[in-house]
Amino acid sequence: MFLIPRFPSVALFLLVSLCAAAAIPPPPNIVWIIADDMSPDTAAYGLRDVKTPHLDRLATEGRRYTRAYATAPVCSSSRSAFILGTSQITTGLHAHDVENPQPLPAPYRHLPALLREAGWFVTNAAAPGTMRSGRVIKKGKTHYNFAHDPAQMFDGDDWRKRQPGQSFFAQFQITEPHRPFPIPETYDAAALAGLTLPPNYPDHPLMRRDWYAYQRSVETVDQRVGVILAQLAEAGVLDNTLVFFFADHGRPMPWGKQWLTVEGLHVPLLVRGPGVTAGTLESRLVSLIDLAPTALAHAALPAPAWMEGRALLGATFPERSQIFAARDRCGDAYDRIRAVITADHVLVQNFFPELSRFNWSGYKEASYPGLPLLRVLHTAGKLDALQDLWCQPTRAAYELYDLRRDPAGLSNVATAPAQATTVAALRRTLDAWIRATGDRGALPDPATEPPPAEILKSKRADYQRTWQTRLKTPEPTDAARLAWWEKAYGLTP
Repeated sequence: MFLIPRFPSVALFLLVSLCAAAAIPPPPNIVWIIADDMSPDTAAYGLRDVKTPHLDRLATEGRRYTRAYATAPVCSSSRSAFILGTSQITTGLHAHDVENPQPLPAPYRHLPALLREAGWFVTNAAAPGTMRSGRVIKKGKTHYNFAHDPAQMFDGDDWRKRQPGQSFFAQFQITEPHRPFPIPETYDAAALAGLTLPPNYPDHPLMRRDWYAYQRSVETVDQRVGVILAQLAEAGVLDNTLVFFFADHGRPMPWGKQWLTVEGLHVPLLVRGPGVTAGTLESRLVSLIDLAPTALAHAALPAPAWMEGRALLGATFPERSQIFAARDRCGDAYDRIRAVITADHVLVQNFFPELSRFNWSGYKEASYPGLPLLRVLHTAGKLDALQDLWCQPTRAAYELYDLRRDPAGLSNVATAPAQATTVAALRRTLDAWIRATGDRGALPDPATEPPPAEILKSKRADYQRTWQTRLKTPEPTDAARLAWWEKAYGLTP
């Protein structure tokens, strides 16, 4: 029983407060729809080669961000960053696909826990109807570089099981367009012929078909988004829900995934819902680590002091002059690369310039037809100067891309005399960020990880098993692998 104090003013205050609290509706719900490995390759972003009506609807009915970037060009490192709202090099979650994930160290806590403690219903699910390689996918992807139990991290996989009136935060994971792409049984000849390849890729029949398969996989993403929007609409909550669509990093092509390139880092970001003006564009810099503090601000919860991201949907946009990205060990591909991105430039620092861009990745060598293709064409002298950059035995220590003249970031102008001042300034900025974050990527793998030799041996064995199955030999030549891919894509009988 609630007792009214004798002091009239206090009693009146409490009664008014209780009535006001009862009258305040819960905040709108939040939905994250997350695609794997996708650049801004939709019609709303200007790509005419794909049909993406549902994603285009999100852009029309909401806001399209044109300068959104992942903090890492690979799944687990990026996902570990945006679920915490802080860079993976700060938390030590920078190495991709760690062998023995460890619990999050203090003080870090992931977004689902913070929302659940505040009374939100939190779910994670595969997009409805997802199938890969002929089997139904039921579990929503997490793929974090810290130990976690999905049964403890989430309330379940269906937001519709919440209590009446309870606000929910639902993640939907879309596995596309992660490789392997479903190889089309038939090809639209006109679409295949009209496909525009970026100039850094050779215009070869296999590359065209691989790119065509990627774009059809993007269309599958769009179909899955349509099903999710229909589910929300059917339940009557779509217009009271902030819907975010984004990808964990850029497309899985040789110049994209695992590299601090525009192609590897630039992602789509679409937001629709209460308070978001329809048909608007945002061209200022955004990082995916901004999404967690955005969710907390929406839920009227404070962002922890250690969060490096900034809330996007408040009264004031969090303008900044630069954002940052990092790439470290990716499975068996050891490397360390850092980048600073500004409105006009990208500066990349390669800590191991002696390594080729063909730095061995068993995963990529088993699943990217473009890699043996590039090597075979390089040997035959059939690549132009831009395409052949990928095949050089070393890399520059610093790369600078002038996005005003080169928005795709393909021409390194770091040694141009006119860029000396810009390079010097951005190097200072990048060095300051590395110091401020205590960049854990400068350290060896933790003792909980196997030694490098063991990781290399294990990943090489995975690669060898794949090709043993495909070609009955564990170490096929580039020419043999290329021939296998050409057959798989229907270019040869």
